[in-house]
Amino acid sequence: MAQEIPLMVPDIGDAEKIEVVAWNIEVGAAVSENQELCELVTDKAAFPLECPASGTITSIEKQAGESVKVGDTLAILQTD
Repeated sequence: MAQEIPLMVPDIGDAEKIEVVAWNIEVGAAVSENQELCELVTDKAAFPLECPASGTITSIEKQAGESVKVGDTLAILQTD
């Protein structure tokens, strides 16, 4: 059964500013579990956002260059 999963900014510690640097995928892309979808950067380090399950990206909510905070939805994943 297909399910939509919001992909949210994880709690990456004491970060005041988090920015989406670049997306590695596009809307409509088939993705696999543990695939790196985008890169998030704080003032201290860079973190990849990994896919929790296989499926298709149906929406990208935050574009590269945007500032985000923990809990913000970055994209929507539709599982198979």
